[in-house]
Amino acid sequence: MSEQRLPWDDLRLVLAIARTGSLSGAARRLRVSHATVYRRLGDLERRLGVRLFERQRSGYTPTPAGEEAAAAGKRVEDEVLAVERRVVGQDLRPSGTVRVTTTDSLLLGLLSPLFARFRRLEPDIALEVSVSDVLFSLPRREADVALRVTRRPPEHLVGQCIGTLAQAAYVSRDLVTDPSSSPDPEELDWIGPDESWSQRELIRWMDASGHDGRCRFRADTLVGMYAAVREGIGAGVLPCYLGDAEPRLTRLTAPVPELAMDLWILMHPDLRGVARIRAFATFMREAVRALQDRLSGHG
Repeated sequence: MSEQRLPWDDLRLVLAIARTGSLSGAARRLRVSHATVYRRLGDLERRLGVRLFERQRSGYTPTPAGEEAAAAGKRVEDEVLAVERRVVGQDLRPSGTVRVTTTDSLLLGLLSPLFARFRRLEPDIALEVSVSDVLFSLPRREADVALRVTRRPPEHLVGQCIGTLAQAAYVSRDLVTDPSSSPDPEELDWIGPDESWSQRELIRWMDASGHDGRCRFRADTLVGMYAAVREGIGAGVLPCYLGDAEPRLTRLTAPVPELAMDLWILMHPDLRGVARIRAFATFMREAVRALQDRLSGHG
């Protein structure tokens, strides 16, 4: 197959279908309609005289020709994005848009007020926030900056730890029958993570402490666990920035040292010198560190 016969838009189409395994997934990635992807793929295959994908009930699987076209698309994409990052890196003015990816629990309990302060301080910088537990691809510019809780940040990104987030067990005040003493954890139902939970430390702690055996409610997100604890379904482990700020909750334990997690700000190396990203990263680093007493459960 000759790569010269395939414009970048066609290569990008093939790459999107190969990555997602479906026309609908490719349409979402390319921000076009399902019908547009279907029509363009059909036109491309007729123009080339070759089938690029096998249509199966499980999805679209690349043929050898499709694999070659997708590989060519990946090479072109890498070059285009590298040029884009270098050009963006020449921007010396603190203006424009910063695309941030973070999790729902961080946005709810910690970051929203900080984002509001940053916007007041830097009115020429707009923020686009993507909320997901999945780390968006910074090399592909799906986001410029990631704020993530992790102990092992990806090696291909640069950044720094800007805070340590303590966690403790909490319970609804509605379940506290004697205000002068804390409830017995062994007499409470517990709320825990399900098996999809990425932070295995909590699963191990629940099991080692015996609370997993009393777990009567599980959730696959931290916000889901927080809501269940708040409504009195049972006791559960939450970050102190969430639990201490909720007046309907009271601490059941002191912060658990082995459950403390690091908060990182991460970006692609090519974007470190961009003025707006540097301004955002500097602000977030200083703002989070000013809250460290609260984040460590001592505030």
